[in-house]
Amino acid sequence: MRIVSLAGGIGGARFLRGLKAAAPDAEITVIGNTGDDITLFGLRVCPDLDTVMYTLGSGINEEQGWGRADESFTVKEELAAYEMEPQWFGLGDRDFATHIVRSQMLAAGYPLSQVTEALCVRWRPGVRLLPMSDDQTETHVVVSDEGGRRAIHFQEWWVRLRASVPAEQIVLVGADDARPAPGVLEAIRDADFVILPPSNPVVSIGTILQIPGIRTALEEKTVVGVSPIIGGAPVRGMADACLTAIGVSTSAQAVLELYGSRLVDGWLVAEQDKGVSLDGVTVEARPLLMDSPEATRDIAAAALTLATTLQA
Repeated sequence: MRIVSLAGGIGGARFLRGLKAAAPDAEITVIGNTGDDITLFGLRVCPDLDTVMYTLGSGINEEQGWGRADESFTVKEELAAYEMEPQWFGLGDRDFATHIVRSQMLAAGYPLSQVTEALCVRWRPGVRLLPMSDDQTETHVVVSDEGGRRAIHFQEWWVRLRASVPAEQIVLVGADDARPAPGVLEAIRDADFVILPPSNPVVSIGTILQIPGIRTALEEKTVVGVSPIIGGAPVRGMADACLTAIGVSTSAQAVLELYGSRLVDGWLVAEQDKGVSLDGVTVEARPLLMDSPEATRDIAAAALTLATTLQA
């Protein structure tokens, strides 16, 4: 069985762990969001790729869902002593090593896809992890505050401001000129089906879909998505702020309509959202809280079962 999954952030990474448990013999390719990528202290940081890599490689801080386990912050404290900015993004000492290796390889001319493959040699995540593109794209957010109307990096809006300032616009800078990373379109073409985990539909899944060619390729496949919204609220994070920015309400119905029936063939919703429907899409209701490894595995198994049924 060959499966492709799009992923970004903590929810996507944890879902992938359940997907591996539900289909231990499957060949899984993960297309990771790189719109969150940012350069800090001269180093290229890829938060979503690293969260997937650390989570599946048993190196993640389980309590917070991002960063390394058993982390220390000596370098961060020393940078703060030098009054180096930004101080709102907390890179740990162990995490710095990953970004140093990545940045050195990128500077030597290796594309991000090859760098990611090299990093995964250590972590052995059990999936093939591909960035959505080797071309640099960054998600920026237009806000108006005491500094006036301006565009800031998504990470500043998300981490420093905690999405407390309303986003007037969310833009993936560089998307129009970006190309899918090597292997992305081929993996989609060869997949038996595609699973969309309960990742942020705007700045995780949505950014991947903006890379030219990816959405078109996905529309040719059987795609099953898992709703990131339960009972009108995000499962975690601040996806509601992102949806508001693009004029979409925070509901399982609205996210399904955002993806559309040309993309999604099956849609899993929480039991309290069982009235969701869209012509051409098979909707099933079931418990969707990923509150244990077993529950997460069962959600992934339900997505696989639905995908298999739709293919028959």
